[in-house]
Amino acid sequence: MPPTKNPLQIYKHLPRTNCGECYLPSCLAFAAAVTSGAKNPAECPYLRADAARDLTDNIIKREPYEIQREEHLIRLQQAIASRDLPAAAARLGARLAGEKVVVTCLGKDFFVDRQGKVTSECHTHCGLTIPLLSYLLNSNGDVLTGRWVPFRELRGGQPMSGLFEQRGEKRLQRLADRHPELFDDLVAIFGGMEQKNTFAADTAVILMPLPRLPVLICYWRLEEDLDSKLNIFFDITADRHLGIELIFELTVGMVMMFEKIAIKHT
Repeated sequence: MPPTKNPLQIYKHLPRTNCGECYLPSCLAFAAAVTSGAKNPAECPYLRADAARDLTDNIIKREPYEIQREEHLIRLQQAIASRDLPAAAARLGARLAGEKVVVTCLGKDFFVDRQGKVTSECHTHCGLTIPLLSYLLNSNGDVLTGRWVPFRELRGGQPMSGLFEQRGEKRLQRLADRHPELFDDLVAIFGGMEQKNTFAADTAVILMPLPRLPVLICYWRLEEDLDSKLNIFFDITADRHLGIELIFELTVGMVMMFEKIAIKHT
């Protein structure tokens, strides 16, 4: 195999049974531990010895996460500097303000200059600026279809779907269970759009973390013998605007932000 520091490349060689015999909850968690140096491939009892040796020889140990993100952001900013921003704005439904592109994210305006610097009246951070710049660089501009699919049905989503469910959907479900006013806040604070008669959900809200990458959150309340449930859906074109890892990061980051806001208001 070629050299890699991507956990998903390691994951492809594992049995994907989530047996727990490596003392981690899933094969994906084991893959992440291997790339960080916390685990050795041979610690998977179901990985052939020759495959374990091959993985060991070709793993590039990952740099600290924050350093990776800063380097990624710099590369994106350099790429933005060489692009035609007005053409990108026209392609993606953004608008221009002087020499800056204005992109509306969760109801708030973010300004991108020719050097790839992102500014806003809101707090900006890598968790937003990296997906935003990637969107400007890589989205093909496809219009929305209105066909909603779960994360696992997006291109490359299946291997990460279990982790997305735990870190995205389950966390947001627990938050909605504890804070019944959550969806009113999503509409009021983040420009959410309430939907009626969608998947027979008790509550359904569309949020727009990026102009052509909507997220549909459907919530079913606790009822007598039925537990509550929450699912997150994406337009089927989502993976044509962002890579699956950035869709994951953007959505989970959004859930974490909602959690922080809920804590401040309790």
